[in-house]
Amino acid sequence: MRRHCNLSGRCGGCTFVNIPYADELLDKRVAEERQLSRFCSVAPILRSDRITGYRCKVQAVCGTEDGRLVTGIYRRGSHKLIPVRSCPLEDERAGRILETIRSLSNRYGITAYDEDMGYGELRHVLIRVAAHADEALVVLVTAVDSLSHESDLAAAIHQKHPFVKGVVAVKNRERTSMVLPEDPAVRIIYGRGYITDRLCGLRFRISPASFYQVNPYMAERLYKIAMNMAMLRPDDTVIDAYSGTGTIACIAASCGAGRVIGIESNPAAVHDAEENAGMNGLGNVSFINADASKYMKEAAKRGERCDVLFLDPPRSGASEEFLAAASRMAPERIVYISCNPDSLQRDLRYVRRFMPYRIVGIQPVDMFPASEHIETAVLLVRR
Repeated sequence: MRRHCNLSGRCGGCTFVNIPYADELLDKRVAEERQLSRFCSVAPILRSDRITGYRCKVQAVCGTEDGRLVTGIYRRGSHKLIPVRSCPLEDERAGRILETIRSLSNRYGITAYDEDMGYGELRHVLIRVAAHADEALVVLVTAVDSLSHESDLAAAIHQKHPFVKGVVAVKNRERTSMVLPEDPAVRIIYGRGYITDRLCGLRFRISPASFYQVNPYMAERLYKIAMNMAMLRPDDTVIDAYSGTGTIACIAASCGAGRVIGIESNPAAVHDAEENAGMNGLGNVSFINADASKYMKEAAKRGERCDVLFLDPPRSGASEEFLAAASRMAPERIVYISCNPDSLQRDLRYVRRFMPYRIVGIQPVDMFPASEHIETAVLLVRR
């Protein structure tokens, strides 16, 4: 299977798109071995079934070229917009929707927001498509209260692409590189404000700000590996720290765990997680809106314990405070899912020095073909 992109050298979004996939996997294998083999033998990287069209979340920056609205990506490390008409890594449904939005925006006179001038309407377009259902959600990130002809725009998008189940707007006037503000106020223009997808036999609700893996195809394989590592039993109490919209917690609850608790600091994500648990009829999982480190620390002080701990932190990794509290709660097994080998290496050094755990399994998963990113699942077993 071959990939190619003429823009890769200009935008910097994908390092390996123009080289054979076997060479990419070898480079990633070497990188994982270099950083992690000191802790435990590293299993061969699990290759992706799809190396194109796997990204089900697409974010595009809006700009102006020759007087017309264009969409694209900022060149890495800069604020220079590189117009992109199609990307080989993105779900082709999202590409078709973006093409329609560009055409309609120019027809209706919708202007792209200019950060330097502080003028214009449309700032970003975020599109989420379901991997296992013909559904899409369009999020128009604006700098104004409402777009010109927004109702006509939304109706025309749906008419052209009937699988678009919702078109929503989010206003963002902040001077930031973040596409969505921290607590986005979602305004529905057409349809509903979410889509649903299937993962590991369960249904999940995906809202504009939901954390949901951009490659759901490989996420399913990653989570199955995590469940196998966890060796869940009917009497296990499980904690899913950094639980987001509850994907891992709900899957664990459906895989035989006795009681599952998800910890998440974002209240909107907790709402989605509770909806997901209810939608799947899971009565053995609950969610707590709290900072994971603070919750673990307080729970350890109360003498609470758990049998299995899942943690899937952001790229910055887990804090020493969190790891120390996790050690005091004494889970028999910890499954650490990391998207950043650098922070994972740092945290495993802490585990080896200060926690009574053996690092017994490291499984890299190629979640992001053509990019340098690697997802890694690690199993820690209490001595």
